Amino acid sequence: MKKVNLLFLSLCFAMFLNGYGYAQGKTALPVKATVYASISVKQPLITAPTKPGQRIVPTDISKIRGFNYESAPTIGHNEMWLQYDPAETERDMDYARRLNLNQVRVFLGYTAYLKDKVAFKKNLVHFIRACRQRGIGVMPTLQYPREWSQDQSLWPLAKEYAADLVSTIGNGKEPGLTFWDVHNEPGKARIEFARHMAGVFRELDKVTPITIGSTTEGEMEATGSDLVDVLCYHDYGSTRRGIRANIERAGQYAAKAGKQVMNTEIGCIARANPYDVTLEEYMKSGQGWYIWELMITKQWGTVHGVLYADGTVRDPSIVAALMGFFRNRGSDIMPEVPDREGRVTRAVADGKKWLADTSAAWRPGLDLAERSANLLEAAQLVAMHDLPTRQVEILRNGQPDMPALRKLVQKFTGILEAYQVPEGDPQRNRPPGRIR
Repeated sequence: MKKVNLLFLSLCFAMFLNGYGYAQGKTALPVKATVYASISVKQPLITAPTKPGQRIVPTDISKIRGFNYESAPTIGHNEMWLQYDPAETERDMDYARRLNLNQVRVFLGYTAYLKDKVAFKKNLVHFIRACRQRGIGVMPTLQYPREWSQDQSLWPLAKEYAADLVSTIGNGKEPGLTFWDVHNEPGKARIEFARHMAGVFRELDKVTPITIGSTTEGEMEATGSDLVDVLCYHDYGSTRRGIRANIERAGQYAAKAGKQVMNTEIGCIARANPYDVTLEEYMKSGQGWYIWELMITKQWGTVHGVLYADGTVRDPSIVAALMGFFRNRGSDIMPEVPDREGRVTRAVADGKKWLADTSAAWRPGLDLAERSANLLEAAQLVAMHDLPTRQVEILRNGQPDMPALRKLVQKFTGILEAYQVPEGDPQRNRPPGRIR
């Protein structure tokens, strides 16, 4: 409990210093290099145009802390719009606000639009307004039938789709609209179509900045910079060196093109692109970013996502990283000693005693399993993808299953046994030289 309270207070204090002390030009205490000033979201990204019809390009997109969004219960973006729930959107955007996120990228599927245009546009307006009420700008990303890109006779349909969207939310009609992403990851085969749609949106919307969400940094360069207002690329690099190289190349290309650049997709456990690693690199670089994605969904939830629908998390290190705090991967660490006060030794002894008792009771066994699980989790002695405490809670909430409980106690006891510290070992004592 002490550790949790201290972490919470540290987070609050760091946010106070960053959000108020630095912003007001006051002297603040130095903080470790891995706590980045990018957690501040107080400065607006967009300002009103100085002239009617002037395109509003943000002056500094490095301040973007964004996320891709699909509602948790749905499989795909079309399904999200077809089953749109305003209350769910508002709840999820409240989550995003608590994480100090300030931009959202959301996909607009033509299938859902075609199914019910009136409802689709009504829901889109609600989405943008709900986001704006929470200080979150919106980047709609268009999805088209795949055949459109290869058949120019169908391109007028794409323009009709774009025109209807622009008339609904564009040209400054909805101030929460921040960018148009006119094509997601076109790839080599669809670059011509993506560029065509950039031109279409430039013609239709004279206010909102336009971009193309390129699959890679190299594809961004191949697509060109002449038809977009800001440059975007995606990066799921599997090493820090690779991530840094992509950031550097993107920055160099942007500088040559005279435009700003940001990454609109990062974070994938299946591509060896851990959220805390990639977020740390992008925060250090000063490039704006969007994680994929806020919610753990039915579509990509096995490899992406931060939050379940009820607001619980799968990996707390992602939330810490979003707040600018990262794991210590350096040489100066303090390894946990969970048996410093003899609690591991006691849990092992109690576990063996309970297992040896043929008439052992259910409830004491559950309590023993919970204490052991807490030791395993608190000291990070096991992989956390299936939490020991979750395994205990499932047993506690079900019908008594003594074989399953005995198996769990045996497993936990066996793991803890290796972490016992003998009495008299220096690890059991306070460090020498303590001032009394």
